[in-house]
Amino acid sequence: MDLDQWITTVKEGQHLAEDELQLLCEYVKEILIEESNVQPVNSPVTVCGDIHGQFHDLMKLFQTGGHVPDTNYIFMGDFVDRGYNSLEVFTILLLLKARYPANITLLRGNHESRQLTQVYGFYDECQRKYGNANAWRYCTDVFDYLTLSAIIDGTVLCVHGGLSPDVRTIDQIRVIDRNCEIPHEGPFCDLMWSDPEDIETWAVSPRGAGWLFGSRVTSEFNHINKLDLVCRAHQLVQEGLKYMFQDKGLVTVWSAPNYCYRCGNVASILSFNENMEDFCVLDIMPHPDIRRNLLLPTVFRSKKALRYGSEISRMKELELLVEREVKFFSETEENNQMRGPRTGVPYFL
Repeated sequence: MDLDQWITTVKEGQHLAEDELQLLCEYVKEILIEESNVQPVNSPVTVCGDIHGQFHDLMKLFQTGGHVPDTNYIFMGDFVDRGYNSLEVFTILLLLKARYPANITLLRGNHESRQLTQVYGFYDECQRKYGNANAWRYCTDVFDYLTLSAIIDGTVLCVHGGLSPDVRTIDQIRVIDRNCEIPHEGPFCDLMWSDPEDIETWAVSPRGAGWLFGSRVTSEFNHINKLDLVCRAHQLVQEGLKYMFQDKGLVTVWSAPNYCYRCGNVASILSFNENMEDFCVLDIMPHPDIRRNLLLPTVFRSKKALRYGSEISRMKELELLVEREVKFFSETEENNQMRGPRTGVPYFL
């Protein structure tokens, strides 16, 4: 495998041959199988949220945050679906993982799923670009090997979605069997699907999978596991980055600017070093022609230049996008009412 040449090929907007993609996927699976469910990472490192097939924005992200291997990265899942270039996004991330395995960590998101990708775009994109579903099969096989979380310097837990009532300690994440399709419930599902909310403990998620979890849950989890912060993605935030709760014990990072080429949001990446955390912002102005958005340059700006204003109509639009996220997870009677955690062990000490 000539990984450097393949990286150049994909960055130039071309696809790997089908047999090359298959070889790459098999190679990366051998790397990922050696990683823990809680992969240890040392700072300095830059953490990224959802990308969702926005390849050109990913290239600008690297221009701003630094290229691998000069900068170490954690990508917190949702590489594919919704954007027009999911194949290119996932391919370049696999190539970077193959070429620099110690410098980039890829976490699984809820969209790294065979079920969701058949509806939200990745399957159709692979069919269109390769003429068959083989590329989709190779890539979705890799999904089952992606790690569930990463921990930075033992104090910052990175995970795609959020917490689970079945996971009280980080050690409980370590023993999850991840080599499978994301289940419809349980701790694996919750790590992919849960969201923080302005509540104290737990509530049923409107997504139909995972949970809403609150400030007390987060504080207790951080205290028990000696964490300073839970870093997650999964939810669009208009400012690109959002700390939650009074103790700021959780942060959401979103890295897909102008999500779905119409939301008008900015995006961010969050960098950690030994003494501090800092972020920079990716800002893109929406354009009337969605197809042109794939070619127009994206503007990265420092956090001092961040503009917080946005149109109310766009805010309503993105809220609708979030509400429509899931309908693969069938609602049962108990999904429609409040219920306690699925565990016989008291969560709080």
